[in-house]
Amino acid sequence: MRGGPAIEARGLCKRYGGTVAVDELSFTVLPGRVTGFVGPNGAGKSTTLRMMLGLDAPDSGQALIGGRPYVELPDPLATVGALLDCEALHPGRRARDHLLWLAHYSGFPARRVDAVLEQVGLASAAKKRAGGFSLGMRQRLGMAAALLGDPPVLILDEPVNGLDPEGIQWIRGFLKSLAAQGRTVLVSSHLMSELEDTADHLVVIGRGRLLADTDVSALLDQVSGEHVALRTARRAEAMMVLTGAGATVAMNGPESLTVTGLPAQRVAELLGAQAVPFSELTRHRATLEEAYMELTASTTEFAAQEVTS
Repeated sequence: MRGGPAIEARGLCKRYGGTVAVDELSFTVLPGRVTGFVGPNGAGKSTTLRMMLGLDAPDSGQALIGGRPYVELPDPLATVGALLDCEALHPGRRARDHLLWLAHYSGFPARRVDAVLEQVGLASAAKKRAGGFSLGMRQRLGMAAALLGDPPVLILDEPVNGLDPEGIQWIRGFLKSLAAQGRTVLVSSHLMSELEDTADHLVVIGRGRLLADTDVSALLDQVSGEHVALRTARRAEAMMVLTGAGATVAMNGPESLTVTGLPAQRVAELLGAQAVPFSELTRHRATLEEAYMELTASTTEFAAQEVTS
């Protein structure tokens, strides 16, 4: 497949009464990679996706696919495949019949139905009624519907929701394979651990505004900074030496410390000079969850307060 068209948000704004849902939001989703779209509850993710798909009109700005609003695409269902709500299906309809109805309505050949059922691993459940499906099976059926038109652009909201470990492993590889074909893949999710293994790029929003638009690897490098994981049986001595040199030291286990503000080589030199032994000294690599929490700390609508005695 040739490179799919890009998705663009250009100064998107959307209000609901006195509430600002999306505020001057701009970013671009490029083909050939999986882009994660994340933010706290109330950040404006769902509203943004709805504007991209022409379900909501922006108050100002533009949501574009290949340089056009969704409603102006000559063949929108063959250009963009979307999964926003896996519950949007008739519970009494068999899986294959559900897809046949969608294919007929959209003008897609019936042969695509069997092809996408096979793609998402539902071929053996084709004659089962959707009402008896688990949440994970409904997610797969929603993915099959999104793929009916063999679209170059995919917009997926929480596609791993309800999947078992095997299904999660499948979706990781599946999304990567779609991007490798040159498609534009935008995935909204709150499961940072899944995006860390899947996404190449990350768009983070909070309170309707852009917080980060970056490669995942670059973000993790930035957040990791100069954090060093240290293990020593003489923890108190190590803390005294390192804090005296200007480091910030946190205890996270009986013999474990995290050192911030000094590179690993300098930590080793300081401890060696004072004859403080250590059994482990490694640069701490931040997780995507840690990076996300740092980026969104000031934009989370509801946060637990620390309990003090």
